[in-house]
Amino acid sequence: MAFPQPKPQPPQLPRYLLRTVHSQQGAVRAVRFNVDGNYLLTCGSDKTLRLWSVGRGTLLKTYTGHGYEVLDADGSYDNSQLCSCSSDKTVILWDVATGQVTRKLRGHAGKVNCVRFNEEASVILSGSIDGSVRCWDTRSRKMEPIQILDEARDGISSLKVSEHELLSGSVDGRVRRYDLRMGQLHVDFINSPITCVCFSQDGQCTLTSSLDSSVRLLDKNTGEMLGEYVGHQNKSYKLDCCLSNKDTHVLSCSEDGHVYYWDLVEGSISLKLPVGKGVVQSLSFHPTEPCLLTAMEGSVQVWGAVPEVKEEAAD
Repeated sequence: MAFPQPKPQPPQLPRYLLRTVHSQQGAVRAVRFNVDGNYLLTCGSDKTLRLWSVGRGTLLKTYTGHGYEVLDADGSYDNSQLCSCSSDKTVILWDVATGQVTRKLRGHAGKVNCVRFNEEASVILSGSIDGSVRCWDTRSRKMEPIQILDEARDGISSLKVSEHELLSGSVDGRVRRYDLRMGQLHVDFINSPITCVCFSQDGQCTLTSSLDSSVRLLDKNTGEMLGEYVGHQNKSYKLDCCLSNKDTHVLSCSEDGHVYYWDLVEGSISLKLPVGKGVVQSLSFHPTEPCLLTAMEGSVQVWGAVPEVKEEAAD
């Protein structure tokens, strides 16, 4: 006898504060999950990069080597390496276990806003206020980048990598998608400086936030605008946006102390998550679970879809 299928549950949104991590590294410029979502990285204005356990909120390691505030970081697919970038114009490749600097990459003419590994962690891509994206071979001892993408007419604010594609957002109001396999460049013009770009999980769309307090969903191949999400404030700061792990919701930081969730299809605000009194500077969505990180001033908040039960029984 066949039982009726249960109704699909509506997606759970991280709305309950599980813990606050006081990072003790000045203002947190960016917060990032690692590849499996068990660890988080905080980029501090005190020149340090820190690695934390998400579940306990405990500090695991501090990485020191930058000469100025750290602006972005990324972890490799196997969790053995980290890369970070800074206002000191450098990109650093770190050994996770020892905390040692493996490589210090110089070449950008100004502060480096964003950094990403490719999927094999064989290349680091960095985007700078100097308007260039530089591609560095992590396995070579050469100090020069293997490629420089300098089509942008202003600073690069955000970078994402997906297989053979690179997505960059620039203050010149353009989203550039490089198909590195085909050697092609696709440009979408958004008439406002871009603060963050990302791919949807299914790889069909791109999401872009800009300084006109608007987040836009574009068809990756045609550039057609599929949705526009408004209500938050983003006029002055470089703020993050992202999609939830199942592409059901669009999220954005806001200068009014909230994170906004919109229904992807309807475009309506599903949740206004109150984080605090300041600007929500950065956010990161867990790769597989309904869990969210937010950064405000000197602390990071971990949010879950269900409240945490205290005094859990041992497994």
